[in-house]
Amino acid sequence: MVDVDSACQKFHNETVKNVRSERVQCDEIWSFCYAKQKHVTQEMREGSGDVWTWTAIDADSKLIVSWLVGDRDAHSACDFMYDVADRLKNRVQLTTDGHKAYLVAVDRAFDNDIDYAQLVKMYGGSEGTNEQEKKYSPAECTGIKKTRIIGDPNPKFVSTSCVERQNLTMRMSMRRFTRLTNAFREKIENHYYAIAAFCIL
Repeated sequence: MVDVDSACQKFHNETVKNVRSERVQCDEIWSFCYAKQKHVTQEMREGSGDVWTWTAIDADSKLIVSWLVGDRDAHSACDFMYDVADRLKNRVQLTTDGHKAYLVAVDRAFDNDIDYAQLVKMYGGSEGTNEQEKKYSPAECTGIKKTRIIGDPNPKFVSTSCVERQNLTMRMSMRRFTRLTNAFREKIENHYYAIAAFCIL
């Protein structure tokens, strides 16, 4: 399986280049390796704790243009955005959520040669009449806010629906992404390999 997944990663790196796209959407999806962050100790292996997978998808073809496994910080955001920019052949309209790390990362990677907007969802309180219902019921989305950041993005296409749906498919298709279960990866390398296979297969 390691050989197959490594081959998938190599194939993606060598093949997904000079992508002609009109609209790209980006998002991050949470998981963990070996233990959740609050349970990580110094004795645990490197790579234990929270893991964030950054994904970029072509909104029309649903091609996963780029993905990166790392932290949810400015360093990972820059590495991710530089990789996205390197794989695109033309100027695109980009939409992300309101994560602040994107602001500097997109500016540095694309040097203003992009039409970029952020979409921020606003949520009300969790549904339910008791603590158990509130814990497992998602909060209701009460509205959205679209903000132009760079260039001239078309407000009609400022959306993260495609990448969020792709991340849901990822969470449902790979057991180790499922929440509130005893399924998790023990090695960060296996996390990379599984995502590589998912993006190709």
